[in-house]
Amino acid sequence: MSVPPSSEPVRFAYWVPNVSGGLVTSRIEQRTDWGYDYNRELAVLAENSGFDYALSQVRYMASYGAEYQHESTSFSLALLLATERLKVIAAVHPGLWHPGVLAKLGATADHLSGGRFAVNVVSGWFKGEFTALGEPWLEHDERYRRSEEFIRALRAIWTEDHAELAGDFYRIRDFSLKPKPLGSPGRPHPEIFQGGNSTAARAMAGRVSDWYFSNGRDFDGVTEQLGDIAAAAKLAGRPAPRFGLNGFLIARDTEAEAREVLREIVAKADTEAVHGFGAAVRQAGQSTADGRGMWQDSSFEDLVQYNDGFRTGLIGTPEQIAERIVAYKRLGVDLFLLGFLHYLEEVEYFGRRVLPLVRELEAQTPAEPDPAAAALA
Repeated sequence: MSVPPSSEPVRFAYWVPNVSGGLVTSRIEQRTDWGYDYNRELAVLAENSGFDYALSQVRYMASYGAEYQHESTSFSLALLLATERLKVIAAVHPGLWHPGVLAKLGATADHLSGGRFAVNVVSGWFKGEFTALGEPWLEHDERYRRSEEFIRALRAIWTEDHAELAGDFYRIRDFSLKPKPLGSPGRPHPEIFQGGNSTAARAMAGRVSDWYFSNGRDFDGVTEQLGDIAAAAKLAGRPAPRFGLNGFLIARDTEAEAREVLREIVAKADTEAVHGFGAAVRQAGQSTADGRGMWQDSSFEDLVQYNDGFRTGLIGTPEQIAERIVAYKRLGVDLFLLGFLHYLEEVEYFGRRVLPLVRELEAQTPAEPDPAAAALA
């Protein structure tokens, strides 16, 4: 099933570096800081450089180069209060949150920010966090069943006066939340994002989510996922969720400079941490029947950027990157979730050098899908 490209401009989000170690598991210099002062400055710079969203990461304990981390929901609220237009997405784990408690927090954050709060429901990949906290670790598809109930509960609590849910994981009985989050045309409640690559993740997105985040993927991988999600949404009788794609962006004045940065990142990889992360995440997805879980086909190089960000291929000159972004958009990508090596410098460079080229190319894009982009897929 093909997915028509959106007529709206492609949007951009960035990974909030609220976790130490930067966005690559490498000993290369990363002029990035996980503290609040740095992130407040970055958030203001990002919204003034054309970014629409920021995603606060969620880690609960030290692991794989991420020795320190700030909690995602409180950090997201702090960034919302430091900005005026930026929407901030807080990543949360069902199993460690109750949907009613998160719904209350989200409603308050939405009011305090003028309707800019969003949530990313993470079904869980790090078994050690759950077992360290004494929580049960469910098998892969069960984690997605729990996430789907979590999302259904959130939506009901945010939109209904007497929310009810009789599920296998959550039971909501005549629950009334006031105040509700701020509603607006096309946004009846805070946007609900989810991630995943597996069959269960794609099916869940089609049934309940507003946005689907994919790990880094090439044109073929994006086309496959878009088709699966659209088919699942059609079966559920609802519009397909919008599609976000992870990418690690290395923009330099020449392609050779950009490729040399990538080479150095991989050459200086923290081998022990990359292998440890790889073992943990493959364990999280290996129980899928068809082998399409997260990170199942990731190489060592892919895992150096822990969401397969190099695979998207946003590496080169501003012109090369802009052309690739628009080619992805023609396939149906609505949003790019970007990571950077040196955030302040590279977010500014993106807004000044890359984004204007993207907008120029979008203005030239015909309404019909581009055959050249389709051929790339």
